Amino acid sequence: MTDDAPDLRASDADREQVAEVLRDALAEGRLDMAEFEERLEATYQARTYGELAPITRDLPVPGGPPAVVNMSKPPAEPGSWAARIVGGEGSSTGAFAVMGGFQRKGSWTVPRRFTAFTFWGGGELDLREANFAGGEVEIRCVAIMGGMQVTVPPGVEVVVRGIGVMGGFDHREEGVPGEPGAPRVVITGFAFWGGVGVERKLTRAERERRRLERRQEKRDRKAAMRELHENFREDVQDAHRRMLDGHRDLLRDRRRDDD
Repeated sequence: MTDDAPDLRASDADREQVAEVLRDALAEGRLDMAEFEERLEATYQARTYGELAPITRDLPVPGGPPAVVNMSKPPAEPGSWAARIVGGEGSSTGAFAVMGGFQRKGSWTVPRRFTAFTFWGGGELDLREANFAGGEVEIRCVAIMGGMQVTVPPGVEVVVRGIGVMGGFDHREEGVPGEPGAPRVVITGFAFWGGVGVERKLTRAERERRRLERRQEKRDRKAAMRELHENFREDVQDAHRRMLDGHRDLLRDRRRDDD
C-alpha cells in the first residue's frame, strides 16, 4: 500500500483491493475469522489511503512478499468519463428565464446541484460536451407555464424524480444502465402547466465519427468482396487449366497406345 498520499480519498475499488487481500489471508490461515471480520469492517469504513494502508501491511500476497496495494491513479484518458468528472464547483449553479429563455451547452462544468427556473419561457441544458463536478449531479427544474429540455450523452444514467401538475417530466430515458465510471444525472423539480423533456443524444462530432466509421466499414466489405470474387475467379481458372492439362495428357496417352 502506498504511503505517498495518505490524505487522498479512497474509492470503492481501492477498498475492494484490500478486501481481496484479506480474503486470501483468511483462506491461507494467516488470519482467523475474528481478525478477518475486524479488518474487513475497518476496510469498508476507511475513507483515505492512510486509513487503508495499515490493514494489509503485515500480510503477503499469495506466494509473494508483503502486500502492496497500488493506490496510485494513472492519468485519465482524454475524453473518458474519469477525465470528465473534474470536481470543483461547476461553471454556474443555476439558470433562470422569465418570459424569455436560457441555454447551457458546449464545454461547461455541471455542478453537483444545478437549479433551472422558467416562467412563461424555455430553457435548454445540453450535457453532451460538459464536464461534471461529481459522479452524481442533480438538476432541479421548475417550469411554470414553460418548458425545459435536458440533453444527455449516451452512457449516462438518468433518474427522473420531478412532479408535474397539469404538466409533466419525461421518463423515457430512465432505466438505461450507465457505463462504468459514467456520472449519474438526477432530474428533480416541479412542472405546472409546463414540461421537462429528457433526451439521450450523440454530439455532432460523435455522429460524424460514427458515420465515417460506417462508411469505412462499407468500403472494407466491398474490398473484401472484390478480393473474394478475384480469388474465386483465379480458382476457377486454375481448375479449368488443370482440367485441360488432364485432357491433353489423356489424349497423349491414347496416341501412344494406338502407336
